[in-house]
Amino acid sequence: MLKIGVLALQGAVREHVAAIEASGAEAVAVKRIAELSDLDGLVIPGGESTAMRRLIDKYDFLEPLKKFAQNKPVFGTCAGLILMAKRIQGQDSAHLELIDMTVERNAFGRQVDSFEADLMIHGVGEEYTGVFIRAPFIVEVGPEVEILSKHNDRIVAAKQGHFLCAAFHPELTDDYRLHQYFVKMVQSAKEVVA
Repeated sequence: MLKIGVLALQGAVREHVAAIEASGAEAVAVKRIAELSDLDGLVIPGGESTAMRRLIDKYDFLEPLKKFAQNKPVFGTCAGLILMAKRIQGQDSAHLELIDMTVERNAFGRQVDSFEADLMIHGVGEEYTGVFIRAPFIVEVGPEVEILSKHNDRIVAAKQGHFLCAAFHPELTDDYRLHQYFVKMVQSAKEVVA
């Protein structure tokens, strides 16, 4: 069985664990660097990207996460998407720098501006409820990045190689199609390595 970790420094870890298990893979809450070693894929959940980066630095996760991402699939949601971006609007530096894209933090407004929207996600399907909470959006992408979904002409989901990201919170609904999509990416990556 595939083993997928959820970075458990902050955010909706339990909900991602449940969604991965409902999608047919074993899920593990990752709290220590050593736990990355036997995983087939990793989810970086939502939360607050600045606080998450502080915790990543505090527990020396940055380089181990970059090394993990060289060969294994990573799925970032909301703050996880920001951590995966190569560029962040208004900031001189980024975090993990995995996906060739520029993101804008809190682009849809504050907590009180949170909303749900029906999305069409390429490769996943239609009528997918996106839960947006202080969500970022993707301002622009490089040529290697596949745009999977837009809301009001703003890019809200994308994929580059074995990296997947969403500006919304797929773990906060009972619709597991996006997690199932990621589990398939992890399966494909494992078959290529094997």
